[in-house]
Amino acid sequence: MDNKSEKAARNKKIRHALMLILLAILLFCFVFPFILVIINVFKVKADITTNPLALIGAHGFTLENFPKAMEKMNFWRAFGNSLCITVFATVFTLLLSSMTAFVIVRNNWKATALLFALMIASMVIPFQVLMIPLVSLYGGFLGILNHRATLIFMHVGFSVSMATFMFHGAINTNVPVSLEEAATIDGCSRWQTYWKVVFPLLRPTIATVAIIDAMAFWNDYLLPSLVLAKKELYTIPIATQTFYGTFSTDIGLIMAALLLAMLPILILYLFLQRYIVEGVTAGAVK
Repeated sequence: MDNKSEKAARNKKIRHALMLILLAILLFCFVFPFILVIINVFKVKADITTNPLALIGAHGFTLENFPKAMEKMNFWRAFGNSLCITVFATVFTLLLSSMTAFVIVRNNWKATALLFALMIASMVIPFQVLMIPLVSLYGGFLGILNHRATLIFMHVGFSVSMATFMFHGAINTNVPVSLEEAATIDGCSRWQTYWKVVFPLLRPTIATVAIIDAMAFWNDYLLPSLVLAKKELYTIPIATQTFYGTFSTDIGLIMAALLLAMLPILILYLFLQRYIVEGVTAGAVK
């Protein structure tokens, strides 16, 4: 019996060790592209082409890629456009989806059930199916492309269904009806109950939706490239396209531009990471 238990314990340790090795390999595969960017951003083009895996190139350590990249892509203008679009689209998505979810959860109407079902169904429609009719309608018929506001409302329209689904689960699970009843007895209106009782309790889900949508809006290339054709309206993902030439491409400038593009959203994630898991699992178990 002791031999069997020892053998089982040994097999368990071996399985655990193999699992850790497999996870370490997968982690390295995911992180390797980022490591490659960090290594090559401080090299000149010749060193990147010759030996991209070397920690330091033959020409030594250089910081010239950053100012050159910022100048060529007009970084601060692109950064301002991306920041404006990301912030407004994220805020509107949070407000509209949380209020919509609150109405759906707390009102047992057929209209709300139908609305929620339609929102869930819309999430399975690929964007590629809609992009040509969307651009034709807004550009050819309405003529309202090349505006930040148009892109902001498009982002909100495509993201509000998923956000409403997440807030629906969080409100249904983590916000007791008794709290709202107590607030009503104390004299709060429906609007005050939402802002003073319900909305503060949704903080983990708010952080989760904010980081997911902000990352999507900040990194999106396809939709802004369809909506924004003027250079003064370019976001950072579109502005990085200026580094790709027909006959030559400066890899060092591209690496610098990519690193500059990912830093703001990476900082946001570091501030909100402790809410991510809690927000994702909110509503999963009742």
